[in-house]
Amino acid sequence: MEAKTKYAFTGTAAQENQLKEVIERHKNQPGGLMPVLQEAQEIYGYLPIEVQSMISEGMGISMSEIYGVATFYSQFSLVPKGENRISICLGTACYVKGADKILEAVENKLGIKSGECTENRLFSLDCTRCIGACGLAPVMMINDDVYGKMTVDKVDSIIDSYIKKSRKGGDK
Repeated sequence: MEAKTKYAFTGTAAQENQLKEVIERHKNQPGGLMPVLQEAQEIYGYLPIEVQSMISEGMGISMSEIYGVATFYSQFSLVPKGENRISICLGTACYVKGADKILEAVENKLGIKSGECTENRLFSLDCTRCIGACGLAPVMMINDDVYGKMTVDKVDSIIDSYIKKSRKGGDK
């Protein structure tokens, strides 16, 4: 039975060849799975089931072991990340000043939840515990841009500005 996901796998032959080289370099190395997963994520941007399967076949490691490692470490993602990565700080200072309302507004605007990516991969959304800008609470980051003293009223215009400058157009 083939696993179905919300995100279509869009890997290329060049990426697959790159992954095969990585697997070959590490397959007989003790602890080689970690560097393979790290490099695979660099190649594809995340670790979809198709990539995990290639790693399993190439390294002779069970899918359950690969999945276990990929889900244990927070550095790995099983869903793609968007062209624009939105982070909402839910640390104490931000939360007390209404970050949960900012998160809800972003989720409603994009039609995704934290940890997800829009279908066109224009935006991904994650929560973080602290980004070190407590004096600007509540804080939202998009890529490397920091938006402090956020309000629900600012969410639409900020996201719309990224849609306008995106190479993917206005689809969410």
